Amino acid sequence: MTARDIVILGSTGSIGTQALDLVRAHPDRFRVVGLTAGGSNRELFEAQVAEFAPAYAGLGEDASTEAAARACDVVLNGITGAVGLRPTLAALEAGNTLALANKESLIMGGALVTGRAKPGQIVPVDSEHSALAQCLRAGSRAEVRRLVLTASGGPFRGRSREDLAAVTVEEALQHPTWSMGPVITINSATLVNKGLEVIEAHLLFDIPFDRIEVVVHPTSDVHSMVEFVDGSTILQASPPTMMIPIALGLAWPDRVPDAAPAFDWSRPGAWEFLPLDDEAFPAVSLARTAGERGGTAPAVYNAANEECVEAFRSRRLRFVDIMPIVADVLAAHRVRSSEDMTVDDVLEADAWAREQATALITSP
Repeated sequence: MTARDIVILGSTGSIGTQALDLVRAHPDRFRVVGLTAGGSNRELFEAQVAEFAPAYAGLGEDASTEAAARACDVVLNGITGAVGLRPTLAALEAGNTLALANKESLIMGGALVTGRAKPGQIVPVDSEHSALAQCLRAGSRAEVRRLVLTASGGPFRGRSREDLAAVTVEEALQHPTWSMGPVITINSATLVNKGLEVIEAHLLFDIPFDRIEVVVHPTSDVHSMVEFVDGSTILQASPPTMMIPIALGLAWPDRVPDAAPAFDWSRPGAWEFLPLDDEAFPAVSLARTAGERGGTAPAVYNAANEECVEAFRSRRLRFVDIMPIVADVLAAHRVRSSEDMTVDDVLEADAWAREQATALITSP
């Protein structure tokens, strides 16, 4: 088997470091030819470059965009946030397979991203969408009744809106089942992350929003499910780990042996599924609204939330005030439709949403 040449964007983050662990374990299957990072951990980045000696290495958005366009087999976009959009587009335009962990770029870009992608060119790396992609192998698109995304519920599962008024940053960062970066961890606490994943599922699999559901599954053992028209439900399960979706992203459609430990089925256990509390956690329903409006609306949802999360992390905003501000910004936005939307339109909507959110955050 010939080793695949891979470019890793966001190499010092959670996804990037785990991908490099996979490369270390399977040097016969993967060869690193490009590494980029944002620059917040230069010491680690320099150590990675020294170890893997890629043909290209650089820091910043421009470096990631350049790296994504270089000739390779797979580009893993593990960048966090809106800065991943241009690298995503560059990878697709270059004809590279895109292993996509940067959901924000797909959600912001919408048709700009899907319209540039050839069939099968985007391989999802989110655990939920990787699970759906695996489950969808069991039948044709016409046989799919609905997609079911699972959500752990985050650290505040079961709390009422009133109970959330005084939660702290430290509490929001204590995710019960996953170890992730701070932004995605807080997004999981608000369930914004799950809202973004609903939009992502719609864009990746071309399934209408009314056939995409969310169910709370506290242990995160089942990563998502597909229900077919005959009543069968196919699910993908594994102990909580990103190594399986990362391995599939790099090797798709093949599997990497021993990418992660499997369940010990000889041990007793149980799986629990609960309905989503939309009153305490309105992020998913608001994301549906943004997704159904389409065009630049998802970009506004994402950008306003990113500003609110940063304000919450710096203790300038209460946890319970994040979603009301996002809702206000989204309601005030004049959507540019997908039919005539450009990259500049998306970036302008992103900047506008950040300005609006900042103004609301700093208002007395």
